[in-house]
Amino acid sequence: MSITATELKSNLGKYLKLAEHEDIFITRNGKIVAKLSNPNADRVEMAKSLLGVIPSDTTVEEAREERSSKI
Repeated sequence: MSITATELKSNLGKYLKLAEHEDIFITRNGKIVAKLSNPNADRVEMAKSLLGVIPSDTTVEEAREERSSKI
């Protein structure tokens, strides 16, 4: 989503809530000058991408041992 700096000033609370779920690009004179985003979004996406990587019948300890034996 892209909004003007004036719009952001007028409705900051609204855009802070929206930034929890999507990136907000702030423009001034038609050019993007800033991005409002959730700092935890990368962590959440990374965690979601790891779901299912380790088989459900494998324990965390077994996965660690296997990983350390490959190093």
